[in-house]
Amino acid sequence: MRMALTLRGMSLRTAVIATLVDKFARKPVWSMTEDDIREARTAVYPRTRLLTGILGEIRTDVGIGYATAPARDGYEIPIRTYRPHGARGRGPLPVVMYFHGGGWVFGNVVNYDSLCTYLCDELDALVLSVDYRMAPEHPAPVAAHDCIDAARWVVGNGAQIGADPTRLAVCGDSAGGNLAAVAAQCFRDDGLDAIRHQALIYPVTDLTMSSPSIVEHADAPILTKRSMDCFADHYVPDVTKRCDPLVSPLFGDLEGLPSTLVQTADLDPIRDDGIRYAEALRAAGVEVRLTNYLGVPHGFASVPGATLIGRQHRAEIVAEMSRHLGARV
Repeated sequence: MRMALTLRGMSLRTAVIATLVDKFARKPVWSMTEDDIREARTAVYPRTRLLTGILGEIRTDVGIGYATAPARDGYEIPIRTYRPHGARGRGPLPVVMYFHGGGWVFGNVVNYDSLCTYLCDELDALVLSVDYRMAPEHPAPVAAHDCIDAARWVVGNGAQIGADPTRLAVCGDSAGGNLAAVAAQCFRDDGLDAIRHQALIYPVTDLTMSSPSIVEHADAPILTKRSMDCFADHYVPDVTKRCDPLVSPLFGDLEGLPSTLVQTADLDPIRDDGIRYAEALRAAGVEVRLTNYLGVPHGFASVPGATLIGRQHRAEIVAEMSRHLGARV
């Protein structure tokens, strides 16, 4: 009944695609074995004409490559790179570090080609999508450390990859938004001012599950409270550690953080995680733009063609990053 009520808040197109995703995309996370999870991570969306219309096109004026960055424990972190064609010889490019969503359990960098090539092409920037290690094999804070270490590597080695390490933005959706927020706090704590902007797309900011929207939209499409509980159990099994700013950035020191864009989905259980974080940032004196997109569920950034606001949300990210990175508008 609750899901039916939520679906009535969406456009017909969005409601149909959300229903199809829930029924056919994959099994519920709480019913999956570790083998199931590993198999799901490797799934790549087929690029049929219909699906491209839903998932967004992959820009062809962008070169896609591969790099690695050293993690603090000796692991080599894979990074999918996106570089505008003809970029070499134009001087160092601003950098966007992208951290994908998936509850710290699912997701892969290939399925973010549409969004990352869009950002690369529109911003004329180097986009680096970090293939961080995931739970349950690697519980917190491994994912956060991988993202922080990859960003630090870029700051220290920008010249090698044609990057301007003084013009860095972090961006991510859902769990990736959580990781972007954590990385920005850790950079600030270390006295590094390379991160000029953070764009947080429906970020998870409070793993104590205290946001009212979690109850309001407990049975929403795409993401439910039950799946959120399972993701949290995989990522931070010890509930006593869920207030640590490394996993719940809402509880960190927010003063001195870079300018921030927070985008939330009105029909999302974690809508209020983003809203509360934006309000706390403002109270700490941080420049914040908060946009709550109506009529869409969690995950709208991955299916821009399934919503009425797909173009607007992407254009908003580009406009904000351009302003703070000095990138092309």
